[in-house]
Amino acid sequence: MSGISVAAVLGVLGQRLVQALTVALLVAGLCFLLVQSLPGDIAFRIAAGRYGYDYVTAEAANAVRSELGLAGSALARFGDWLGALLQGDLGNSLVTGSPVASEIAHHLGATLSLALAAVALALLLALPLGSLSALRPGGFCDRLTLAWSVLMRALPPFLLGLVLMVLLSAELGWLSAAGHGEGHNLWLPALALGLGLSGVLARVVRESVLGVVQSEYYRFALTKGLSPARVFWRHGLRNSGVSIIAYTSVQLVLLIEGVVVVESLFAWPGIGHALVHAVFWRDVPMVQGTVLVLAALFVLLNTLTDLLCLLIDPCGAKES
Repeated sequence: MSGISVAAVLGVLGQRLVQALTVALLVAGLCFLLVQSLPGDIAFRIAAGRYGYDYVTAEAANAVRSELGLAGSALARFGDWLGALLQGDLGNSLVTGSPVASEIAHHLGATLSLALAAVALALLLALPLGSLSALRPGGFCDRLTLAWSVLMRALPPFLLGLVLMVLLSAELGWLSAAGHGEGHNLWLPALALGLGLSGVLARVVRESVLGVVQSEYYRFALTKGLSPARVFWRHGLRNSGVSIIAYTSVQLVLLIEGVVVVESLFAWPGIGHALVHAVFWRDVPMVQGTVLVLAALFVLLNTLTDLLCLLIDPCGAKES
């Protein structure tokens, strides 16, 4: 099997490095401006996040404003944050006082575990359903996959989560409805996300595999005396894998960055849930650090996807 061209790998890495630096600067600056432009007294919101609305007074807000230097120039605060960032320091949360890096590590770890479990579940369902549908277009499995895709597409994740919560937790008692820290707590939110993703992913697999099995080179491979299963394993999966991997990686990024509703429904301490609270409490370092890490993660996943597609694409891989 031919390897990946060194020049191709270096080209991908160089392009993604430039993209990462550009995205980091743009996202950090835009995020700071947006938070600063939100209505309301930022010192009062931070004090409310620390002590609760019932215990916030004008004196407490003024103390927070003096402690954090909020009366000074916003541009100067942004410059200080950039200077600390160049030293690898994301700062401390204005509400909890904890290092932003440790807060992000905790919440991002929870979101990554949820997103990866949901994608694994979706692939476990979509790959066999989509492949069988492509091998027999118009058959029973193809019609079943289409119906499943339409149903999962029509159900919003929060509604599917509520149905699963009532059925599997309240009625059958198989899984806990909410919580974090135990292995079984992961199953319900992962099911809510994975089942919804599996419907569309099954159709993507079906179209990708169908395009391969109807191609001339696939038909020629069948004439060489190999069994259909061996031809599909050697030629069908690899050639259809590029589009499946590309689509799955995009969905993984979306799950990491946009599962706030499901995280809130199941009390899952993910990064999206934490970001919403940070914006609400005007915790600027937490907002900037979180968005910066998510942007870097987006670039990293795109880079890994490009390299993986380059590895399995017969036309893209070259001998080094």
